[in-house]
Amino acid sequence: MDSSAISLGLMVILGLLMIAAAISDVRSRTISNELNAAMALLAIPFWIATGLALWPEIPVQFGAALLVFLIFAGLFAVGAMGGGDVKMIGAVMLWIPLPLFLPMLMIMAIGGGILSVLMLIHMKLRPSDKPVEVPYGVAIAAAGLWALHQQYLNQFQVIG
Repeated sequence: MDSSAISLGLMVILGLLMIAAAISDVRSRTISNELNAAMALLAIPFWIATGLALWPEIPVQFGAALLVFLIFAGLFAVGAMGGGDVKMIGAVMLWIPLPLFLPMLMIMAIGGGILSVLMLIHMKLRPSDKPVEVPYGVAIAAAGLWALHQQYLNQFQVIG
């Protein structure tokens, strides 16, 4: 089997896992460890299929994703994010090329802001004693899908 077909198949699986995580987050405000582990572990064959060099590219990719995970773990520690969201961000970042880290995080933040506004509107229309919980997995999945598209599926990226 061709390595590009394998990498495309793995990206489809990642996309489906991210969508499943977003749906789970909307329904129950949880993202399972199994979904996050599958996203993280499938990055390894993806790296191989896309030709990432064992040194230094794979350690740099892993280190950058770990740094993002640790930053968001700090947000979890102060109660600003859920644990499943933090694990999902770390897992998805294993797949994202370094030049797209900041754009993806920016799109994720914008998506999270939009979700927050929608949740506040919902709380105003249907008051509840429960605290507002933003299903941030939706923003992570949307940004992850955007980043994968930009890097691997955007046929116009070579123009210019």
